[in-house]
Amino acid sequence: MNGTDKSSKSGRRGGCPEEIAFLDLLRTTDLLSRGLVRVFKTEDLSSTQYNVLRILRGAPEGLACGEIANRMITRDPDVTRLLDRLEKRKLISRCRETKDRRTVMARIAPEGLKLLARLDEPVQTTHREQLGHLGREQLRVLAELLSAARSQVT
Repeated sequence: MNGTDKSSKSGRRGGCPEEIAFLDLLRTTDLLSRGLVRVFKTEDLSSTQYNVLRILRGAPEGLACGEIANRMITRDPDVTRLLDRLEKRKLISRCRETKDRRTVMARIAPEGLKLLARLDEPVQTTHREQLGHLGREQLRVLAELLSAARSQVT
């Protein structure tokens, strides 16, 4: 078999429904992520770096490194190195808290805000191209189903 059979690609030949759904989620995530990777590549940015910049844009007062790690979509074991790269590009700034010198706060820099502003429309366009055909109601249902799936995972 050459692997192009639709039933074998979607995992429908065997496995429990949960496994089939899981594999379909992985395939879909991979496929959708490729479109965004192309957009981020135009700014020499990784998906993880983009995620950090979006998190910091939503917290203009800044966040501790540990809190950034907690809010990330995918876990990165070395948030410090990730922040180092963003700081080197002057997209973020970091400083020690005056109250607790052990805490390092990261804030998005003006250059980081400019970069996100350049990416906002291409990212939204990519999302619309990839998922717009589903329509509002199907997207709402999909979001609810995915949220329900995440709620049971520890």
